[in-house]
Amino acid sequence: MSRSRCLYAPCTPRTRTVSTQPNLLIIMCDELRAQGQGYYGHPTIQTPHLDHLAQTGAAFEHAVSNCPICMPARSAVLSGQYARTCTGMLNNTVHRTTEGGWIMPQWPSDGRKHLPDPTLPEILRNRGYQTAAIGKWHVECWPDAIGFDHYNIPAHQHAHSAQWFCEDGGPPLSPPGYSVDYEADRVCAYLEKQANQDAPFFLYYNISPPHMPLADAPEKYLKMYSRDDVVLRDNVDLDTPLPRQTQQFLTYLWDYRYYRDHLPYTRDLPPGFDLRDLIALYMGLTTWVDDTAGRVLDKLKQLSLEDDTTVVFTSDHGDNLGSHQIMGKGTLNEESIRIPMHLRGPGIANQKISQQVGSLVDLAPTLLELAGIQPPSHMQGRSLAPVLKGDRPCLDEPWAYIETEKDGIGLRTPDRMIQAPWSTAAPQIDPTRCLVTDLTQDPYQLAPTEVTPSDSNDLTEQIHRLHRWHENTPWKTPH
Repeated sequence: MSRSRCLYAPCTPRTRTVSTQPNLLIIMCDELRAQGQGYYGHPTIQTPHLDHLAQTGAAFEHAVSNCPICMPARSAVLSGQYARTCTGMLNNTVHRTTEGGWIMPQWPSDGRKHLPDPTLPEILRNRGYQTAAIGKWHVECWPDAIGFDHYNIPAHQHAHSAQWFCEDGGPPLSPPGYSVDYEADRVCAYLEKQANQDAPFFLYYNISPPHMPLADAPEKYLKMYSRDDVVLRDNVDLDTPLPRQTQQFLTYLWDYRYYRDHLPYTRDLPPGFDLRDLIALYMGLTTWVDDTAGRVLDKLKQLSLEDDTTVVFTSDHGDNLGSHQIMGKGTLNEESIRIPMHLRGPGIANQKISQQVGSLVDLAPTLLELAGIQPPSHMQGRSLAPVLKGDRPCLDEPWAYIETEKDGIGLRTPDRMIQAPWSTAAPQIDPTRCLVTDLTQDPYQLAPTEVTPSDSNDLTEQIHRLHRWHENTPWKTPH
């Protein structure tokens, strides 16, 4: 596989100026739920670098993924649009195999099947920013198609060792060692180069863990936590086996090397292996993320870029890890949708934000405003800059909208989850049903209340607001 350099780069001329605009750095990991970070109250996990970032910047107490699956979530970050609008789908792209099954494609598609409107990197590039994407990608089109000058991305299929990468359209290469370390090396090299440039940069940096394969990691992190360090949430039932538990655990340990390649060493679980052991590995890979992010943040400081750089740390979605008898993501419960979200940089107040729900679709317009650029009207997210600067505790609309392929749509307020289930399948919702959870009284969503818009009194307007959002938010592909 080989591609020509910047085949689909925007044709608008770049206007370069020596600018006081901040550098912009997004650090995004994969599948880290907010409940798995020390800052959000986990009593045993070690995440000191991310905790320090939260404590020295602005940290959202409530932040969510607007579509808790990899591709739609990441597409929302770059486009500032909901998944239905920028991709037309609420799941990952998969291809049918010759055996009649489905498999994730190894690389993005040529052309611009998704993200048709000007993206965050395109807008920044055309305002003089150098743009780069390094690390996990998992967007339908190639990075240069949507405004990145430089990219170094791995294959879509998950592996932390023996992973394949493509840099700027060149032939695939598989560097030795762990992909996480290779990507961090490339990020640090990029920062060293940019430290000598006049133009500001936008770096979109993605770390694949704690996404599976959990067993494919340095021994240090595999042994860091024991089952005794695991704190199970109150909606986990260890006495009842999970559906297809053995197959799910093996997939978590080895990913496609188990379910696609059927490699011999992936066929059996270790003796006595259970959910506690799996979560201990997830915790280890979370600390791997923390150490790696800490290395990059230290590099910013060493290069005297820290004061001029707006840093975002977040995740594309969470992971249920057995809550409600579910593994994975894509559902409307807290373990799936709630993510860490910390920002630090010029003009951002040091604060804990509790009255505003942050979300991934808001990042693009927020970063544009922080860079002094008016967000375009096609971006559906809202700029959170007034809240981050400390000008106000929340926007006029302090909630976030969420869409899922499985559970319907949701409105997440600082203290409630309002869910409108699909009537049969997307995009039709049942106008007579709604599930509401008061998260202050039922934080584990053990007993949602079923209501109807006609009899719900104080909830009526919020339910109608969710229905209006669904009716008025367009799909890229008409349904």
